[in-house]
Amino acid sequence: MFIQGVLIFYYQWDLVCDNEWKVSLAQIFYLIGWLLGYIIFGSICDRFGRRSAFISALVGALPLGVALCFSPGFLSFLPLQAGFGAALAGIFLSLYIARLELCLPGRRLMITMIAGFFWLGGELLLPGLALLCSDWKILQGAVTGMLALLMGYWCFRLLFPESPRWLMATQQVNKLKAELYLFSRANGVDTREDLSGQDSLFTEIDSLWEGFPRPRYYSMCSVFKTRLIWRNALILGFTTFIGCGIRPCFAQNLTALGGSVPYFLQVGSEALACVFLCITVNHWGRRAVLLLCTILTGFCSLLLLALTQYLFSAVFIAISVLGSLCAHAVVMLSVFYASEVLPTVIRGSGLGVILGISMLGRAALPIINLQQKSGFFLFHVVLSSFCILSVLSLLLLPETKRKSLPDTLRQGDSMRRPPLLLHTTQDAVPLLSSDKPRMDYNPESYARLASSTKKLIRSGSKTGEDNKTLTNE
Repeated sequence: MFIQGVLIFYYQWDLVCDNEWKVSLAQIFYLIGWLLGYIIFGSICDRFGRRSAFISALVGALPLGVALCFSPGFLSFLPLQAGFGAALAGIFLSLYIARLELCLPGRRLMITMIAGFFWLGGELLLPGLALLCSDWKILQGAVTGMLALLMGYWCFRLLFPESPRWLMATQQVNKLKAELYLFSRANGVDTREDLSGQDSLFTEIDSLWEGFPRPRYYSMCSVFKTRLIWRNALILGFTTFIGCGIRPCFAQNLTALGGSVPYFLQVGSEALACVFLCITVNHWGRRAVLLLCTILTGFCSLLLLALTQYLFSAVFIAISVLGSLCAHAVVMLSVFYASEVLPTVIRGSGLGVILGISMLGRAALPIINLQQKSGFFLFHVVLSSFCILSVLSLLLLPETKRKSLPDTLRQGDSMRRPPLLLHTTQDAVPLLSSDKPRMDYNPESYARLASSTKKLIRSGSKTGEDNKTLTNE
């Protein structure tokens, strides 16, 4: 989102002509910072909590943002920009996970898409903010000042509480009770008891563990001990890499329009992708929509590779915009899908690795620009092939629509993929009886059962008559 701000110091540090490669180098450093930030703060999320990761990332982002405003040269700018990107990655990741874990299953997608629209709003405001700021250092200071507003999340705990789901999954009972007590007070529930007598409110929580359980933490290495979680994470990481890598290929086709038109076309395609996901994902399911978007992305890419010379300019641009839309939908849905598949105990580190892989896809285009765009066509061909091949692997993913988030590794491994073909349920009773005999039906046993039932009825009637005569006598 903030990479466009790097282009403002083109002329201040003489980054033109023979030194133009330094711009691509700055973008690579910035994306490497995001990659490291996702991995580092993802591990912090699983070890110390979502709130702790957010606060540490925010505390690191503010001084780094101020230091960027006073960077004296290009060489000092590179590490500061990488550190600032790492801090932004930690803020984004911790907010994403905490927001997801505080939502009901039916509202997870809606809340995530609303956050995506706020992200798009920031992308639309960025060019206007850059026009208002006469210098890139003023722009950097304005961005850092906006981040300072998030300090309210640190001061007021109710604005960013710790995830109760993570506390329960890691067996931190006392912190879980304190957090739920804070929730009850914020929601206006009358809890007149003090914290010392709080156990009566949480008897159900106490019944889950015997005695005083020790907190249990997991790392990303625990994924390799599972049967299905590592496979699901690998598939979704692969699709995220493809979506982030192939999207600049579509954006490169829009540069002929000139000016700021390509940028706003990109943002517009992202907005349409969010709207498309809001309409379709809860209706058709995560896996079906991801399959559709991946197929459309590969189809648009193959069309541009094979028929570029025969397409009109308007059709060429329309296919590029459609491909960019589908690629962005693949990235958004893959990340959201991964957050629902990964269990709570490793959701931070697992999602951090997947988002870090996406940064490798985004860094591919600046790396190609360093080599004066040699190998760009081959890169596009390889990603198009991977996009088509990934469709087969997506069939192995489980469906998470309207399902609760898995908390433990065992729950994550128990998520199975749905059948490819729909089968009739046992509750569906046919209107007409079929001629096929039942396997559990035996005529001889049924005849014996009927005869014995008749004998019991007759004997019962005789004993009833005898009792009646005795009472009359």
